[in-house]
Amino acid sequence: MKPLLIFIAAALFFTSCKKSDYKSILHDPALYSRTVHELNRVVMGNNFSPVVASRNYAYATVAAYEVIAAGYPQQYRSLAGQLNGLKTVAKPPTNLTIDYEYAALLAFCKVGEAVTFPEGSLKYYTDSLHNIAVKHGMPSTEISNSEAYAKAVAASIMAWSKKDNYLKTRSATKFAINDSPGRWIPTPPLYGEAVEPHWGEIRTMVMHNAKEYSVPQPPQFNVTDKNSKYYQEVMYIKGAVDSLTHDQAHMADFWDDNPGKLNVTGHVMFVTKKFSPPGHWLSITGIGAKQVNADFNKTVYAYAKTAIALFDAFIESWTAKYTYNTARPETVINKYIDAGWRPHLQTPPFPEYTCGHCTISAAAAEALTSALGDNVAYTDTSELEFGIKSRSYKSFRAAANENVWARFYGGIHFHNSCIVSNHYGKIVGDSVAIKLVMKR
Repeated sequence: MKPLLIFIAAALFFTSCKKSDYKSILHDPALYSRTVHELNRVVMGNNFSPVVASRNYAYATVAAYEVIAAGYPQQYRSLAGQLNGLKTVAKPPTNLTIDYEYAALLAFCKVGEAVTFPEGSLKYYTDSLHNIAVKHGMPSTEISNSEAYAKAVAASIMAWSKKDNYLKTRSATKFAINDSPGRWIPTPPLYGEAVEPHWGEIRTMVMHNAKEYSVPQPPQFNVTDKNSKYYQEVMYIKGAVDSLTHDQAHMADFWDDNPGKLNVTGHVMFVTKKFSPPGHWLSITGIGAKQVNADFNKTVYAYAKTAIALFDAFIESWTAKYTYNTARPETVINKYIDAGWRPHLQTPPFPEYTCGHCTISAAAAEALTSALGDNVAYTDTSELEFGIKSRSYKSFRAAANENVWARFYGGIHFHNSCIVSNHYGKIVGDSVAIKLVMKR
Protein backbone atom coordinates (compact mmCIF):
# COMPACT_ATOMS: atom_id res chain seq x y z
CA MET A 1 0.00 0.00 0.00
CA LYS A 2 1.30 3.46 -0.88
CA PRO A 3 2.46 5.62 2.06
CA LEU A 4 -0.27 8.24 1.51
CA LEU A 5 -3.00 5.60 1.55
CA ILE A 6 -1.51 4.09 4.71
CA PHE A 7 -1.59 7.52 6.39
CA ILE A 8 -5.23 8.14 5.38
CA ALA A 9 -6.27 4.69 6.55
CA ALA A 10 -4.55 5.22 9.89
CA ALA A 11 -6.17 8.64 10.30
CA LEU A 12 -9.62 7.21 9.58
CA PHE A 13 -9.00 4.37 12.03
CA PHE A 14 -8.01 6.67 14.87
CA THR A 15 -10.82 9.09 14.09
CA SER A 16 -13.39 6.31 14.21
CA CYS A 17 -11.98 5.14 17.56
CA LYS A 18 -12.10 8.58 19.19
CA LYS A 19 -14.76 8.73 21.86
CA SER A 20 -17.33 11.48 21.86
CA ASP A 21 -17.91 11.46 25.61
CA TYR A 22 -18.54 15.14 26.29
CA LYS A 23 -22.00 14.42 27.65
CA SER A 24 -20.72 12.15 30.39
CA ILE A 25 -18.52 15.01 31.60
CA LEU A 26 -20.54 18.16 30.93
CA HIS A 27 -23.84 16.62 32.01
CA ASP A 28 -22.47 15.43 35.35
CA PRO A 29 -24.39 17.18 38.18
CA ALA A 30 -21.18 17.21 40.20
CA LEU A 31 -19.68 19.54 37.59
CA TYR A 32 -22.47 22.04 38.14
CA SER A 33 -21.88 21.89 41.90
CA ARG A 34 -18.16 22.44 41.31
CA THR A 35 -19.03 25.42 39.10
CA VAL A 36 -21.12 26.96 41.89
CA HIS A 37 -18.24 26.31 44.27
CA GLU A 38 -15.89 28.12 41.89
CA LEU A 39 -18.11 31.20 41.98
CA ASN A 40 -18.28 30.80 45.75
CA ARG A 41 -14.50 31.06 45.93
CA VAL A 42 -14.47 34.16 43.73
CA VAL A 43 -17.10 35.78 45.96
CA MET A 44 -15.03 34.96 49.03
CA GLY A 45 -11.86 36.30 47.47
CA ASN A 46 -13.47 39.62 46.60
CA ASN A 47 -14.78 40.36 50.11
CA PHE A 48 -18.44 40.71 49.22
CA SER A 49 -20.87 40.95 52.11
CA PRO A 50 -23.37 38.10 52.57
CA VAL A 51 -26.27 40.19 51.28
CA VAL A 52 -24.47 41.22 48.10
CA ALA A 53 -23.30 37.63 47.63
CA SER A 54 -26.89 36.43 47.78
CA ARG A 55 -27.70 38.69 44.83
CA ASN A 56 -24.85 37.25 42.81
CA TYR A 57 -25.89 33.66 43.47
CA ALA A 58 -29.56 34.30 42.80
CA TYR A 59 -29.14 35.81 39.34
CA ALA A 60 -26.49 33.27 38.32
CA THR A 61 -28.57 30.26 39.33
CA VAL A 62 -31.70 31.68 37.68
CA ALA A 63 -29.73 32.06 34.44
CA ALA A 64 -28.67 28.41 34.52
CA TYR A 65 -32.19 27.32 35.38
CA GLU A 66 -33.72 29.28 32.51
CA VAL A 67 -31.45 27.46 30.05
CA ILE A 68 -32.57 24.10 31.43
CA ALA A 69 -36.23 25.15 31.40
CA ALA A 70 -35.89 26.11 27.73
CA GLY A 71 -34.17 22.86 26.83
CA TYR A 72 -36.53 20.61 28.79
CA PRO A 73 -39.94 22.33 28.66
CA GLN A 74 -41.74 19.07 29.40
CA GLN A 75 -40.04 18.94 32.81
CA TYR A 76 -39.42 22.54 33.86
CA ARG A 77 -41.22 25.83 33.54
CA SER A 78 -39.61 29.23 32.96
CA LEU A 79 -39.59 31.72 35.82
CA ALA A 80 -40.51 34.52 33.41
CA GLY A 81 -43.77 35.96 34.66
CA GLN A 82 -43.20 34.39 38.08
CA LEU A 83 -40.29 36.41 39.48
CA ASN A 84 -40.84 40.11 40.04
CA GLY A 85 -39.81 42.08 36.96
CA LEU A 86 -38.72 39.08 34.91
CA LYS A 87 -40.97 39.33 31.88
CA THR A 88 -39.11 37.50 29.11
CA VAL A 89 -36.01 35.36 28.66
CA ALA A 90 -34.31 34.64 25.35
CA LYS A 91 -35.69 31.55 23.62
CA PRO A 92 -33.46 29.01 21.87
CA PRO A 93 -33.39 29.24 18.06
CA THR A 94 -35.38 26.53 16.33
CA ASN A 95 -33.68 23.81 14.29
CA LEU A 96 -30.31 24.32 15.98
CA THR A 97 -28.58 21.69 18.07
CA ILE A 98 -27.81 23.02 21.54
CA ASP A 99 -26.26 21.23 24.47
CA TYR A 100 -28.37 22.76 27.21
CA GLU A 101 -26.29 21.48 30.10
CA TYR A 102 -23.16 23.08 28.66
CA ALA A 103 -25.10 26.26 27.98
CA ALA A 104 -26.43 26.27 31.56
CA LEU A 105 -22.90 26.09 32.95
CA LEU A 106 -21.81 29.00 30.77
CA ALA A 107 -24.88 31.12 31.54
CA PHE A 108 -24.26 30.63 35.26
CA CYS A 109 -20.66 31.78 34.91
CA LYS A 110 -21.44 34.71 32.64
CA VAL A 111 -24.04 36.13 34.99
CA GLY A 112 -22.10 35.19 38.11
CA GLU A 113 -19.10 37.21 37.03
CA ALA A 114 -21.10 40.11 35.62
CA VAL A 115 -23.56 40.86 38.42
CA THR A 116 -21.02 42.32 40.83
CA PHE A 117 -17.60 41.49 39.41
CA PRO A 118 -15.44 42.96 36.67
CA GLU A 119 -16.03 41.22 33.36
CA GLY A 120 -13.74 38.25 32.88
CA SER A 121 -13.48 37.13 36.51
CA LEU A 122 -14.47 33.60 35.52
CA LYS A 123 -13.04 33.58 31.99
CA TYR A 124 -10.37 31.07 32.98
CA TYR A 125 -13.13 28.72 34.08
CA THR A 126 -15.39 29.14 31.05
CA ASP A 127 -12.33 28.62 28.84
CA SER A 128 -11.73 25.32 30.60
CA LEU A 129 -15.34 24.28 29.96
CA HIS A 130 -14.92 25.15 26.28
CA ASN A 131 -11.75 23.07 26.11
CA ILE A 132 -13.57 20.11 27.65
CA ALA A 133 -16.28 20.37 25.01
CA VAL A 134 -13.70 20.47 22.22
CA LYS A 135 -11.42 17.73 23.52
CA HIS A 136 -14.27 15.36 24.29
CA GLY A 137 -15.94 15.52 20.92
CA MET A 138 -18.77 18.03 20.99
CA PRO A 139 -19.37 19.08 17.35
CA SER A 140 -18.11 22.58 16.63
CA THR A 141 -21.52 23.81 15.50
CA GLU A 142 -23.11 22.52 18.70
CA ILE A 143 -20.44 24.32 20.73
CA SER A 144 -21.04 27.62 18.97
CA ASN A 145 -24.84 27.24 19.18
CA SER A 146 -24.68 26.43 22.89
CA GLU A 147 -22.33 29.30 23.66
CA ALA A 148 -24.47 31.75 21.70
CA TYR A 149 -27.61 30.69 23.56
CA ALA A 150 -25.87 30.91 26.94
CA LYS A 151 -24.83 34.46 26.04
CA ALA A 152 -28.40 35.36 25.03
CA VAL A 153 -29.91 34.04 28.28
CA ALA A 154 -27.21 35.75 30.33
CA ALA A 155 -28.04 39.04 28.59
CA SER A 156 -31.73 38.60 29.48
CA ILE A 157 -30.97 37.97 33.14
CA MET A 158 -28.48 40.81 33.33
CA ALA A 159 -31.01 43.24 31.84
CA TRP A 160 -33.49 42.12 34.51
CA SER A 161 -30.92 42.45 37.31
CA LYS A 162 -30.12 46.04 36.43
CA LYS A 163 -33.61 47.15 37.43
CA ASP A 164 -33.53 45.79 40.99
CA ASN A 165 -32.35 49.10 42.52
CA TYR A 166 -28.90 47.76 43.39
CA LEU A 167 -26.97 50.51 41.61
CA LYS A 168 -29.06 53.21 43.27
CA THR A 169 -28.28 51.84 46.72
CA ARG A 170 -24.54 52.09 45.98
CA SER A 171 -24.75 55.87 46.34
CA ALA A 172 -27.34 55.99 49.13
CA THR A 173 -26.63 57.74 52.43
CA LYS A 174 -24.62 55.94 55.09
CA PHE A 175 -26.18 54.74 58.34
CA ALA A 176 -26.24 57.49 60.98
CA ILE A 177 -24.55 56.41 64.19
CA ASN A 178 -26.53 57.40 67.28
CA ASP A 179 -25.13 56.10 70.56
CA SER A 180 -28.39 56.11 72.47
CA PRO A 181 -29.40 53.29 74.86
CA GLY A 182 -30.25 50.08 73.03
CA ARG A 183 -29.31 51.38 69.59
CA TRP A 184 -26.71 49.71 67.35
CA ILE A 185 -23.20 51.11 67.22
CA PRO A 186 -20.05 49.62 65.64
CA THR A 187 -18.39 46.80 67.60
CA PRO A 188 -14.80 45.68 68.14
CA PRO A 189 -12.34 44.85 66.77
CA LEU A 190 -13.30 46.11 63.32
CA TYR A 191 -15.67 48.91 64.35
CA GLY A 192 -16.99 48.71 60.80
CA GLU A 193 -19.72 50.81 59.22
CA ALA A 194 -23.21 49.36 59.08
CA VAL A 195 -23.43 46.92 56.16
CA GLU A 196 -26.06 47.60 53.49
CA PRO A 197 -28.51 49.81 55.42
CA HIS A 198 -30.59 50.25 52.24
CA TRP A 199 -30.91 46.56 51.29
CA GLY A 200 -34.62 46.69 52.06
CA GLU A 201 -34.95 48.86 48.94
CA ILE A 202 -33.76 46.04 46.66
CA ARG A 203 -36.49 44.51 44.49
CA THR A 204 -37.66 41.19 45.88
CA MET A 205 -38.01 38.12 43.67
CA VAL A 206 -41.04 36.33 45.11
CA MET A 207 -42.23 38.44 48.04
CA HIS A 208 -44.55 41.26 47.01
CA ASN A 209 -42.27 43.73 48.80
CA ALA A 210 -39.69 43.90 51.56
CA LYS A 211 -42.28 44.39 54.30
CA GLU A 212 -44.71 41.67 53.28
CA TYR A 213 -43.76 39.64 56.35
CA SER A 214 -43.18 42.21 59.07
CA VAL A 215 -41.66 40.84 62.26
CA PRO A 216 -42.94 41.87 65.71
CA GLN A 217 -41.07 44.47 67.71
CA PRO A 218 -38.13 43.15 69.76
CA PRO A 219 -38.25 43.29 73.58
CA GLN A 220 -38.05 46.88 74.83
CA PHE A 221 -34.59 47.92 75.95
CA ASN A 222 -34.43 47.72 79.74
CA VAL A 223 -31.36 46.80 81.78
CA THR A 224 -32.56 48.18 85.10
CA ASP A 225 -35.52 45.89 85.71
CA LYS A 226 -34.19 42.38 86.33
CA ASN A 227 -37.65 40.98 85.59
CA SER A 228 -37.86 42.54 82.14
CA LYS A 229 -37.72 40.37 79.05
CA TYR A 230 -34.75 42.34 77.74
CA TYR A 231 -32.65 41.97 80.88
CA GLN A 232 -33.38 38.25 80.98
CA GLU A 233 -32.27 37.91 77.34
CA VAL A 234 -29.04 39.73 78.14
CA MET A 235 -28.19 37.55 81.12
CA TYR A 236 -29.20 34.38 79.26
CA ILE A 237 -26.70 34.95 76.45
CA LYS A 238 -23.96 36.09 78.82
CA GLY A 239 -24.35 32.99 80.93
CA ALA A 240 -24.44 30.70 77.88
CA VAL A 241 -21.25 32.12 76.36
CA ASP A 242 -19.47 32.03 79.72
CA SER A 243 -20.14 28.30 80.06
CA LEU A 244 -19.96 26.91 76.51
CA THR A 245 -19.46 23.18 76.12
CA HIS A 246 -17.10 21.83 73.45
CA ASP A 247 -20.04 20.90 71.19
CA GLN A 248 -21.72 24.27 71.62
CA ALA A 249 -18.49 26.04 70.66
CA HIS A 250 -18.08 23.77 67.64
CA MET A 251 -21.69 24.46 66.64
CA ALA A 252 -21.09 28.21 66.79
CA ASP A 253 -17.82 27.95 64.85
CA PHE A 254 -19.38 25.69 62.22
CA TRP A 255 -22.12 28.22 61.44
CA ASP A 256 -19.93 31.30 61.90
CA ASP A 257 -19.56 31.89 58.14
CA ASN A 258 -17.81 35.20 58.71
CA PRO A 259 -16.52 36.17 55.24
CA GLY A 260 -13.87 38.48 56.68
CA LYS A 261 -12.83 37.95 60.30
CA LEU A 262 -10.36 40.55 61.53
CA ASN A 263 -7.64 38.99 63.70
CA VAL A 264 -5.68 41.30 66.00
CA THR A 265 -2.50 40.17 67.76
CA GLY A 266 -0.61 43.06 69.29
CA HIS A 267 0.17 45.43 66.43
CA VAL A 268 -0.47 42.74 63.80
CA MET A 269 -3.84 42.60 62.04
CA PHE A 270 -4.91 40.15 59.35
CA VAL A 271 -8.14 38.86 57.85
CA THR A 272 -9.23 35.24 57.52
CA LYS A 273 -11.88 34.41 54.95
CA LYS A 274 -14.63 31.80 54.78
CA PHE A 275 -17.76 31.30 52.76
CA SER A 276 -20.54 33.60 53.89
CA PRO A 277 -23.96 32.23 55.00
CA PRO A 278 -25.45 32.02 51.47
CA GLY A 279 -22.29 30.36 50.20
CA HIS A 280 -22.52 27.81 52.99
CA TRP A 281 -26.09 26.96 52.08
CA LEU A 282 -25.25 26.60 48.39
CA SER A 283 -22.58 24.11 49.44
CA ILE A 284 -25.27 22.26 51.39
CA THR A 285 -27.41 22.27 48.24
CA GLY A 286 -24.68 20.45 46.33
CA ILE A 287 -24.25 17.93 49.14
CA GLY A 288 -27.99 17.34 49.29
CA ALA A 289 -28.32 16.95 45.53
CA LYS A 290 -25.60 14.32 45.54
CA GLN A 291 -27.19 12.57 48.51
CA VAL A 292 -30.48 12.04 46.63
CA ASN A 293 -28.72 11.24 43.32
CA ALA A 294 -30.27 14.23 41.58
CA ASP A 295 -29.50 14.48 37.88
CA PHE A 296 -28.03 17.62 36.29
CA ASN A 297 -31.37 19.33 35.69
CA LYS A 298 -32.76 18.65 39.16
CA THR A 299 -29.52 19.90 40.68
CA VAL A 300 -29.78 23.18 38.73
CA TYR A 301 -33.40 23.47 39.84
CA ALA A 302 -32.51 22.93 43.52
CA TYR A 303 -29.78 25.56 43.42
CA ALA A 304 -32.07 28.13 41.79
CA LYS A 305 -34.94 27.63 44.22
CA THR A 306 -32.59 27.80 47.21
CA ALA A 307 -30.77 30.91 45.96
CA ILE A 308 -34.06 32.71 45.33
CA ALA A 309 -35.19 31.92 48.89
CA LEU A 310 -31.86 33.18 50.25
CA PHE A 311 -32.17 36.40 48.27
CA ASP A 312 -35.65 37.26 49.53
CA ALA A 313 -34.83 36.17 53.09
CA PHE A 314 -31.93 38.61 53.26
CA ILE A 315 -34.20 41.44 52.15
CA GLU A 316 -36.79 40.46 54.76
CA SER A 317 -34.23 40.34 57.57
CA TRP A 318 -32.30 43.46 56.54
CA THR A 319 -35.54 45.44 56.40
CA ALA A 320 -36.17 44.53 60.03
CA LYS A 321 -32.57 45.25 61.05
CA TYR A 322 -32.71 48.83 59.87
CA THR A 323 -36.24 49.35 61.13
CA TYR A 324 -35.33 48.62 64.76
CA ASN A 325 -31.54 49.26 64.76
CA THR A 326 -31.00 47.26 67.94
CA ALA A 327 -27.69 46.97 69.78
CA ARG A 328 -25.63 43.80 69.82
CA PRO A 329 -25.24 41.78 73.05
CA GLU A 330 -21.57 42.74 73.15
CA THR A 331 -22.41 46.45 73.25
CA VAL A 332 -25.02 46.12 75.99
CA ILE A 333 -23.05 43.76 78.21
CA ASN A 334 -19.85 45.81 77.90
CA LYS A 335 -21.61 49.05 78.79
CA TYR A 336 -23.90 47.92 81.59
CA ILE A 337 -22.67 44.63 83.01
CA ASP A 338 -19.11 43.54 82.19
CA ALA A 339 -16.70 45.77 80.27
CA GLY A 340 -14.35 42.86 79.55
CA TRP A 341 -16.93 40.44 78.16
CA ARG A 342 -16.50 39.18 74.60
CA PRO A 343 -18.73 36.94 72.49
CA HIS A 344 -17.42 33.61 71.24
CA LEU A 345 -17.72 34.80 67.63
CA GLN A 346 -16.74 38.15 66.19
CA THR A 347 -19.77 40.43 66.05
CA PRO A 348 -20.66 41.37 62.44
CA PRO A 349 -21.20 45.06 61.57
CA PHE A 350 -24.95 45.51 61.44
CA PRO A 351 -27.90 45.68 63.86
CA GLU A 352 -28.86 42.65 65.95
CA TYR A 353 -32.59 42.16 65.32
CA THR A 354 -33.41 40.13 63.32
CA CYS A 355 -30.78 37.43 62.89
CA GLY A 356 -29.88 37.28 59.21
CA HIS A 357 -28.28 33.82 59.35
CA CYS A 358 -31.26 32.30 61.20
CA THR A 359 -33.65 33.87 58.70
CA ILE A 360 -31.86 32.77 55.55
CA SER A 361 -31.06 29.32 56.94
CA ALA A 362 -34.71 28.60 57.65
CA ALA A 363 -35.69 29.93 54.21
CA ALA A 364 -33.05 27.81 52.47
CA ALA A 365 -34.11 24.72 54.40
CA GLU A 366 -37.72 25.12 53.25
CA ALA A 367 -36.67 25.62 49.63
CA LEU A 368 -34.31 22.64 49.72
CA THR A 369 -36.93 20.45 51.35
CA SER A 370 -39.32 21.41 48.57
CA ALA A 371 -36.73 20.67 45.87
CA LEU A 372 -35.00 17.55 47.18
CA GLY A 373 -37.37 16.08 49.76
CA ASP A 374 -37.90 15.95 53.49
CA ASN A 375 -35.70 14.01 55.92
CA VAL A 376 -32.67 14.00 53.63
CA ALA A 377 -29.94 12.95 56.07
CA TYR A 378 -26.51 14.30 55.18
CA THR A 379 -23.11 15.22 56.55
CA ASP A 380 -22.11 18.82 55.92
CA THR A 381 -18.46 18.70 54.87
CA SER A 382 -18.37 22.23 53.47
CA GLU A 383 -16.34 23.67 56.35
CA LEU A 384 -13.49 21.18 56.12
CA GLU A 385 -11.55 23.44 53.78
CA PHE A 386 -11.54 26.02 56.56
CA GLY A 387 -10.30 23.57 59.17
CA ILE A 388 -13.67 23.02 60.87
CA LYS A 389 -14.92 19.47 61.48
CA SER A 390 -18.12 18.35 59.76
CA ARG A 391 -21.54 18.01 61.36
CA SER A 392 -24.36 15.65 60.42
CA TYR A 393 -28.09 16.32 60.20
CA LYS A 394 -31.26 14.33 59.75
CA SER A 395 -32.76 16.95 57.45
CA PHE A 396 -32.26 20.46 56.05
CA ARG A 397 -34.73 21.77 58.61
CA ALA A 398 -32.75 20.16 61.42
CA ALA A 399 -29.68 22.07 60.22
CA ALA A 400 -31.61 25.36 60.20
CA ASN A 401 -32.91 24.66 63.69
CA GLU A 402 -29.37 24.05 64.93
CA ASN A 403 -28.36 27.38 63.42
CA VAL A 404 -30.78 29.05 65.85
CA TRP A 405 -28.65 27.85 68.74
CA ALA A 406 -25.36 28.40 66.92
CA ARG A 407 -25.89 32.16 66.61
CA PHE A 408 -26.95 32.32 70.26
CA TYR A 409 -23.95 30.31 71.48
CA GLY A 410 -21.75 32.51 69.34
CA GLY A 411 -22.85 35.41 71.53
CA ILE A 412 -23.91 37.64 68.67
CA HIS A 413 -27.72 37.30 68.79
CA PHE A 414 -30.22 37.21 71.60
CA HIS A 415 -32.21 33.99 71.80
CA ASN A 416 -35.52 35.71 71.11
CA SER A 417 -34.09 37.16 67.91
CA CYS A 418 -32.97 33.72 66.73
CA ILE A 419 -36.38 32.17 67.39
CA VAL A 420 -38.32 34.95 65.65
CA SER A 421 -35.92 34.95 62.71
CA ASN A 422 -36.19 31.22 62.18
CA HIS A 423 -39.98 31.49 62.12
CA TYR A 424 -40.06 34.27 59.55
CA GLY A 425 -37.36 32.60 57.48
CA LYS A 426 -39.62 29.57 57.21
CA ILE A 427 -42.42 31.82 56.00
CA VAL A 428 -40.21 33.30 53.29
CA GLY A 429 -38.89 29.90 52.20
CA ASP A 430 -42.36 28.42 52.19
CA SER A 431 -43.65 31.26 50.01
CA VAL A 432 -40.93 30.48 47.45
CA ALA A 433 -41.80 26.79 47.52
CA ILE A 434 -45.51 27.45 47.08
CA LYS A 435 -45.61 30.42 44.71
CA LEU A 436 -43.00 29.27 42.18
CA VAL A 437 -44.18 26.63 39.74
CA MET A 438 -40.90 25.29 38.40
CA LYS A 439 -41.45 21.59 37.77
CA ARG A 440 -44.08 20.36 35.37
